[in-house]
Amino acid sequence: MAFKEKKKTEEKILDVDASMQGTLSFNDPVNLRINGNFEGTLHTKGNLTIGETANVNAHILGENIIVAGKVKGDITAMTTLVFLPTAIFEGEIKTPKLNIVEGAIFQGRCNMMQDLLGIDEVSKYLEIDRDSLVNWASSGKIPAIKEGNTWRFERSKIEEWVASDKIR
Repeated sequence: MAFKEKKKTEEKILDVDASMQGTLSFNDPVNLRINGNFEGTLHTKGNLTIGETANVNAHILGENIIVAGKVKGDITAMTTLVFLPTAIFEGEIKTPKLNIVEGAIFQGRCNMMQDLLGIDEVSKYLEIDRDSLVNWASSGKIPAIKEGNTWRFERSKIEEWVASDKIR
């Protein structure tokens, strides 16, 4: 009998405990934890945790986001957003799943995203231009639904498509 050796997947963890300003963008999934100060734009794939000691003023786009510190700005969580009891948030959020634990402070607006996404949302999420996304949808490279002149994308199918590594 032959046994296949399993490849150990290396988990990418980045723990930031400093003051930073600018744009951080991650194309590969990471486990990012911010404990210091951050100001700017943050695009992540994987898990993002804003620690209790963090003070963040940013536009954030990510998959799974947990907030325990102070955040001012806009958050778009493609999968889940959690505010822990120590969280203080001011701004606008978009997410399909939201958990605000008792004690957290939320001041702002919330838009619970539907399971159907538009071109702009998928374009930002995949970090590709609109024209390329329309070409992919038209050619069947990406799962999409044509509604009149508009393309719609089912969130679960896009997530499966990304996970299957067909994006490359």
